[in-house]
Amino acid sequence: MRVTLDGSPLDGSAYLTVVDLARRAPGWLDGAVSVWSSSGLVVFALLMAGAWWRARRVGATAAMLALAAPLVVLAAYGCDEVLKLAVREDRPCRSLRVMTLEACAAPGDWSFPSNHAAISAAAAVALLWVSRRIAAVAALAAATMAASRVWVGAHYPHDVVAGLLVGALIAAAAITALRRRPEALVRRITAAAWLRPLLSAS
Repeated sequence: MRVTLDGSPLDGSAYLTVVDLARRAPGWLDGAVSVWSSSGLVVFALLMAGAWWRARRVGATAAMLALAAPLVVLAAYGCDEVLKLAVREDRPCRSLRVMTLEACAAPGDWSFPSNHAAISAAAAVALLWVSRRIAAVAALAAATMAASRVWVGAHYPHDVVAGLLVGALIAAAAITALRRRPEALVRRITAAAWLRPLLSAS
């Protein structure tokens, strides 16, 4: 049987401080943070859809990069999952045996790195090459998503920081690779008549 890791020596005290703050916070605040933590990823999907709709009016290359954003997010999620399986860090609520806003995950649902943080950071970075304004909104949303995961007790601070880094690095690498020869990708997409509307509003 493989050994599982206990991440509490790294920043368990900081985690407990945040969880204690959440326990003493007004109910409306905890409720709002919990809803954002559990359902906020939908906002990133909407931001990517909005960025694509806008990019179709900018040009084929911008639209192609916008279309790539969800795929980049999936790649970041996949890499994050691989890291989870490799590291096998127990959830803090399990290691520290503390009551949290979010129900403690089942054994085997590892904590490091945070999937929510990786997904939100990947979306924010991928959108940077499509629309700086939308990317700024996504970056703010990613930061609050990462913070919310600690607030509800799902992750240590180091889990969400690592998730943000994983998502950002994977997205930056993927989009940089796509931008090296965008014309070739655009030609492949527009070669199929039924795909052309994906890259142009006309």
